[in-house]
Amino acid sequence: MLEFKDQSGRRVTLKFEHTSDMDHILAICVMDGKYLFTDHKVRGIEFPGGKIEPGESAEEAVHREVFEETGASIGNMQFVGVYTVHDETRPFVKGVYLAEVEDMFFKCEYMETYGPVLYPSVEGIPEERRSFLLKDPCIDYLYRKIRNDDQST
Repeated sequence: MLEFKDQSGRRVTLKFEHTSDMDHILAICVMDGKYLFTDHKVRGIEFPGGKIEPGESAEEAVHREVFEETGASIGNMQFVGVYTVHDETRPFVKGVYLAEVEDMFFKCEYMETYGPVLYPSVEGIPEERRSFLLKDPCIDYLYRKIRNDDQST
């Protein structure tokens, strides 16, 4: 287990074994050698993700959230880890997945986002456009781990 502090000073833990108590998902999506992000209307550019709906599996939530926020359909997907924010008033457990984009569809509505954006890396996104989530130490660790694993194969 790894530990981090988020931008609010809360304790964040990262485990690499699957758990059934996840209530959110985060998808690090790859398409044509680039990363697929969503442009959130309030927070800025970030990886797609959101809440797991009642009766929905984490994997189903990845498919739904990625499609809602970007118009992308997911092919291969693999579990990466569980990111837990230990907040006294509102703790949450986020499953993180690496997903390959199979296809993209134009949508007239992308829910709370402006739709998809592709970048070769997080570093390519202008600093002022990055969501605070891309600056989170745990998410940054996961992104770098996935990127390094991808480059070594």
